[in-house]
Amino acid sequence: MNIFPSQKAIMFSWLLCGIIFNTGLCSFNIHCNQQDMHALLNFKQGIIDPSGVISSWSTKLDCCEWKGVVCNNITSRVTGISLPCSTTLPSYRDEEDKSHCLTGSIHLSLLLLELEFLDYLDFKNNDFLALQFDYVQNHNSHNLSIVTSPRQCVNSSSLRHLDLSLNKNFVINSLQWLPYISSLEYLNLRHIDLSKETNWLQLVTMLPSLSFLNMCYCQLKDLSLSLHYANFTALNVLRLSANEFDSELPKWIFNLNSSIYDLDLSMNYLIGHLPKSLLNLRELEDLDLEDNNFDGPIPDWLGEFEHLKRLILGVNNFSGSIPTNLGNLSSLITLAIGSNPLTGVVSKRNFAKLSKLKELHIYSYSRLIFDFDYIGFHPFNLKN
Repeated sequence: MNIFPSQKAIMFSWLLCGIIFNTGLCSFNIHCNQQDMHALLNFKQGIIDPSGVISSWSTKLDCCEWKGVVCNNITSRVTGISLPCSTTLPSYRDEEDKSHCLTGSIHLSLLLLELEFLDYLDFKNNDFLALQFDYVQNHNSHNLSIVTSPRQCVNSSSLRHLDLSLNKNFVINSLQWLPYISSLEYLNLRHIDLSKETNWLQLVTMLPSLSFLNMCYCQLKDLSLSLHYANFTALNVLRLSANEFDSELPKWIFNLNSSIYDLDLSMNYLIGHLPKSLLNLRELEDLDLEDNNFDGPIPDWLGEFEHLKRLILGVNNFSGSIPTNLGNLSSLITLAIGSNPLTGVVSKRNFAKLSKLKELHIYSYSRLIFDFDYIGFHPFNLKN
């Protein structure tokens, strides 16, 4: 009888599984680690669950089968908790209904200390109100607003992904706990009140592996203008829109890791001319500076960004004509320069090489002259 190589591999796997079955390594039933189960039950005590989202979290069911809990298929250790709340978009007048979402307190250090293989945490779009983080290992709870410098700390965490975004009633007075989760690669704190944390930048830069940072709508005020370098060694995405910076661009922005490809500083009351040192960020694919108070001409050197796919400069005070060098952005998909006091003639030659352009926002309340007809746009494959 002829047996194909793939069949041989399958037969060998089953044979090996039979040999070591008594060790439990090949069991197809994942059994929750008891330490992990007790840690999750302790964590549950701080949560208010009005609609029974985590009602399955009980000893009647294996914790690897609990809602939102992810276990490793081989070791059965808990590696992730994913409990985002699903809500419908509110109408113009109504507020978003979160009455069914999780609320209460997130005891983060309890999870990190006792779930030693925890890699992923997602509590997005719930209605949590507070975060507890015990620095010392005796598990005595401290409110973050009164915490002092730690001696023993949670520094052996394997957590890489933390998403607390869109918990809009969440207030975190201090981020002093952040450096102790040194393994973080993804951090999303969008729409959390961080107005009392004045040292946010220095604390975030102490995360050596951080590649994604979203702190939009966080009521941040200080951009650390005196700082020349921010030690982001692995950062790819930086989103800081809708804060209250009200300043010029700081020097550390231009000295970011050259691998950054997404920079969002929109809606921040930023002022001044765009400095050419922004070109240091050569790998940028997405640059959003919309709804600030930038002035002066739109720089022609913006046309030197080889990888730029999305350029958003609308709702500022840019004046003068649209530079023809923007037509060199051959990778550009979206260009938004509307609602600026621009002047001059706009013609097809402004967009001659933009073969991938699909969205163009160029409306203006000033004296722009448009010198092309609708048919002339067809080669650009515009959809909007």
